[in-house]
Amino acid sequence: MSYFSDIYNGVKTLLTGMSVTGKYFLHSRKGAITQQYPDNRATLQMFERFRGEVVMPHDEKNEHRCTGCQKCELACPNGSIEIIWDRQIDPETGKKKKMIDKHIYHLGMCTMCSLCIEACPTDAIKWAQNFENSVYDRTYLTRVLNKPGSKVVPGLED
Repeated sequence: MSYFSDIYNGVKTLLTGMSVTGKYFLHSRKGAITQQYPDNRATLQMFERFRGEVVMPHDEKNEHRCTGCQKCELACPNGSIEIIWDRQIDPETGKKKKMIDKHIYHLGMCTMCSLCIEACPTDAIKWAQNFENSVYDRTYLTRVLNKPGSKVVPGLED
């Protein structure tokens, strides 16, 4: 008798699920969530919380907020971020100070965990909305986040 009751319960739950799907299909056609990519590339908007890749915003004077504290590098669980820095003489003060040479981000190794962004005390890095990262060679997934000739926003230096 248990065999037939199991079949009955299985069919019952299947019909319950199908009725929910059927109601949605028949009554909720107003706002479709599915977007027709790549036909709508010009109008495509990703969700606010979407994690595409890590970027370092620069202002119009080619200044960024990264002080080179390496907290993002230490917070990354698999070494996706690498900061190469050197102590250089600051032309304004004449003193040696820590300056970033390269802020390297390995997108191919990134797990999108957001620990680096949470660890950054100056909010120098953030998530971008870019999602088209298909390449044939993984070396193209390594990005230098700071632009050539960029410097730290005045007032943020160590």
